[in-house]
Amino acid sequence: MKLTVIGCGYLGATHAACMAELGHEVLGMDCDMDKVAILNSGKAPFHERDLDDLLAKHTTSGRLRFTASYAEAAAFAELHFIGVGTPQQPGEMAYDLTHLFNAVRQLAPRLRGPAVVAVKSTVPVGTAPRVRELLHTYAPAGDSVEVAWNPEFLRESFAVEDTLTPDRLVLGFDAEHSWAEALLRQCFEEIIESGTPTIVTDWATAELAKASANAFLATKISFINAMAEVCEASGADVGQLADILGHDARIGRRGMRPGLGFGGGCLPKDLRGFMARAGELGVDQALTILREVDAINSRRRERMVDLAREQCDGDLTGKRITVWGAAFKPETDDIRDSPALAVAHKLHELGATVTVTDPKALDNARKLHPELDYVDDPIAAVQDADLLLHLTEWAQFSRIDPDRLAARAASPKVIDGRGTLDSDRWRAAGWSVRALGRL
Repeated sequence: MKLTVIGCGYLGATHAACMAELGHEVLGMDCDMDKVAILNSGKAPFHERDLDDLLAKHTTSGRLRFTASYAEAAAFAELHFIGVGTPQQPGEMAYDLTHLFNAVRQLAPRLRGPAVVAVKSTVPVGTAPRVRELLHTYAPAGDSVEVAWNPEFLRESFAVEDTLTPDRLVLGFDAEHSWAEALLRQCFEEIIESGTPTIVTDWATAELAKASANAFLATKISFINAMAEVCEASGADVGQLADILGHDARIGRRGMRPGLGFGGGCLPKDLRGFMARAGELGVDQALTILREVDAINSRRRERMVDLAREQCDGDLTGKRITVWGAAFKPETDDIRDSPALAVAHKLHELGATVTVTDPKALDNARKLHPELDYVDDPIAAVQDADLLLHLTEWAQFSRIDPDRLAARAASPKVIDGRGTLDSDRWRAAGWSVRALGRL
């Protein structure tokens, strides 16, 4: 079938390429002409594992192309996915829906026949009726334009896998949705027939799905990091504690990773947006726990700075500190709300000379934090360092031989903020090793 994807950032470009992989003819639409040109060349303007391969494959095959024209997109298909960004409002916790409503207002006047608009963007609950109102007001096709909600559950660095083989598929509709459901089931036929659990629900439940999933995951991460604080105070090992808890099937180990905490463009934003909407609905007391989840996450960054100060004899002034990691997680160049960069910037403010290295995210980091120093080679970055901080768990960092580094450092001290370095191996190489939640 033919379909469009409106908004070709991280979510939209991935969805467009994966829909082409499923055999559909796809037109991606984005207002950024430079982004459209890059995508039409078969590449993504950001790093996501396996995505460039799909883009190259299907822009070459003809199944996938990109445009900056709403008119062309509206005329291309009857099914339109919207995947524009919904960032946090400046200075507030709530979602900024400007891009979503602008996309709807631009698309609507060009919808002259029956169509389905399926929104994938993460929004506060209660947004769908506003989207329908805009479409019915501005679309010549009026009530024959149906609205569906199809939340995404993508993990950065696994986005292609999560789109093609999701652990669940959620489709949200209003009371009268027979055509919209039929069209979306046709679109996702291969995924549904593979046995993927498919939940058909109402708009509000579908809207809540992504934000509540991220809020729960954030809670799980912050819980084990709260336990890390107790472990440090009591001499226990948070890694082993997480393993013990994870063997309980009701809890599970997956996602419960102690360390520096979460960042990125989804979990922090969705956690705060969820709290903001709960307040608007008058049920903010029900989400009081999430305020502490957010606070615990912030404390992990503060704790890393405190540990760095301790390892530098209480004074960071003039100290040379190397930070392994700039991206908020490995296998991405995304630095949005990166814990690693937040720590690096704070250390710089406290007087340290901070050198950052990362396999993919240095260009983005330079633009946001020009005050920091950057080195491509993680081994060279340790030269003359008084302290090494391991803050993004790239596999490349864990594979580096600590014996090669000890002679380069001014002082062989490392703090493992992600718990993935082999501490015994590093200590055997002459390093003093500290880790969050471990002595």
